[in-house]
Amino acid sequence: MKIAVVATGKIGLPLATQYASRGHDVIGVDVNQALVDAINRGEEPFPGEAGLAARLAELVPAGKLTATTNYAQAIPGADAVVIVVPLLVDEETWLPDFRWMDAATRSLAEQLTPGTLVSYETTLPVGTVRNRWKPLIEEVSGLKEGEDFHVVFSPERVLTGRVFADLKKYPKLVGGLTAAGTQRAIEFYEAVLTFDERPDLKRANGVWDMGTAEAAEMAKLAETTYRDVNIGLANQFARFADTAGIDVYKVIEACNSQPFSHIHKPGIAVGGHCIPVYPRLYLSTDPEADIVRTARNFNATMPRYVVDRVEAVIGDLAGLRVAVLGAAYRGGVKETAVSGVFPTVAELESRGALVTVHDPLFAEDELAALGFRAHTIGDPVDVAILQADHADYLEFGPAEFPEIKLFADGRNTTDPAKWRGVPRIVIGGPA
Repeated sequence: MKIAVVATGKIGLPLATQYASRGHDVIGVDVNQALVDAINRGEEPFPGEAGLAARLAELVPAGKLTATTNYAQAIPGADAVVIVVPLLVDEETWLPDFRWMDAATRSLAEQLTPGTLVSYETTLPVGTVRNRWKPLIEEVSGLKEGEDFHVVFSPERVLTGRVFADLKKYPKLVGGLTAAGTQRAIEFYEAVLTFDERPDLKRANGVWDMGTAEAAEMAKLAETTYRDVNIGLANQFARFADTAGIDVYKVIEACNSQPFSHIHKPGIAVGGHCIPVYPRLYLSTDPEADIVRTARNFNATMPRYVVDRVEAVIGDLAGLRVAVLGAAYRGGVKETAVSGVFPTVAELESRGALVTVHDPLFAEDELAALGFRAHTIGDPVDVAILQADHADYLEFGPAEFPEIKLFADGRNTTDPAKWRGVPRIVIGGPA
C-alpha cells in the first residue's frame, strides 16, 4: 500500500516507521521543514523513543519512508491517510481548538483521490468525525464519503517512549461511519500491525470493531478520563491521610490486593498531552459530567498543595532557595506538555521563593527558553521539590544539595534512607 501519515511528531513518526516496516510505502507530511529534513536524512529528530533510530536508519535509505511538507506529494493516490495532528484545548474555556486539525483536514481534502481510507487517530470529542470532518472533506474534495472514500476513527493508544511495544500490546479500536468503512479500516490495520498474545483478554488481541466512530471516540476519552478521575480520588485520599497520620500507600496497596480495587498513585501533578487534556474534551460534549470536572479541578490544585506542605514545615518561603527537580511532565520523557513544573514554579515564586529548575534531559538554554533559571546539582539550596520521577533522582541525597533543610518528594519514588538527616515529606505518607 501507499500510506500517508499527516503529522510526523512523537506519535506520527513511529506510526509511519511501523507501517513501512511491514513492507508498505509510507510518506509523512509535516509543516516543520527541519523535522522533514531530519527524517529524510534517516536521523532520529527527538530522543527517547525505543527502536525509532534503528528503524529510520534502515527504512529511509531503503526508500520505504520519506517525508515532505507538500500534501500534493503525499495524498493523491494514497490507499490510506492516517492523521495524528495535535488537537489543543483552550486553557480558559476548556473547549477544543480545532484550528490545526481543520487546516490539515482541508489540505488533505484538496488532494484526496477516490478509493482512499482516511483514519483519524488524534483523540477527539464524540461526534467529531461524523459531524465535522466528513462534511469538511466532502465540501473541499467534491467526493462523497461511503462511496468515493471512507472516514473512520481509530485512536492511538500508545505512550511516547514505548510506542512500538504498545502497538503490539493493546487492541486497535476502529469505528467507521458505514460498515464498509469499518471493514476497510480493519483490513488496513491488520496489514500494518502485529499483536501480542493477550490471554487476559476475553477477546483475541487484534483489531476490534467498535461499530461506530462515536463508540471509538468515546472509548479513547473514557479510558483516559478514568485515569484522571482515579488519580483525583487517590489525591483526595492522600490529603486526608496527611491530616490523620496515615500512610496512604499502605492503604492503597491493601485495597489493590483485591481484584475489585485499582486505586492509582497520588502525586504532585498530572501532566502530558493526554490525561489532563482528554477529560476536557469529554466535558465539551458531556457538560453535566460533574465527577469528571471535579477530579480535573482537584488534580490541578496539587502543586499548590505540595507548596503549602513545604511552607507548613519550613515557614515563610520568601528569599529561600528552592530547586524544582524535573521540567518534564513525567520521568524519562523530554516533554513539558501540561507539566506540573509550571504551576509549581509559579506558586513558589508567588510566595517570594528564589526558584531554579533542574532536569537531566534539558540543557540550560532549553530551560531558559521555558522561562526557568537552571539549577546545577551541587549548588546550595534550602528546599528541593521532586516534580518528575527521572531515574537520576533515585540516586540523589543531601550531598547533591548542600545546605538543604527540606526535601519534598512529589512522586514518592526516592529512597527515604538516602535522605536520612534531612526532613523528607511526601503526599499522603510518612517521611
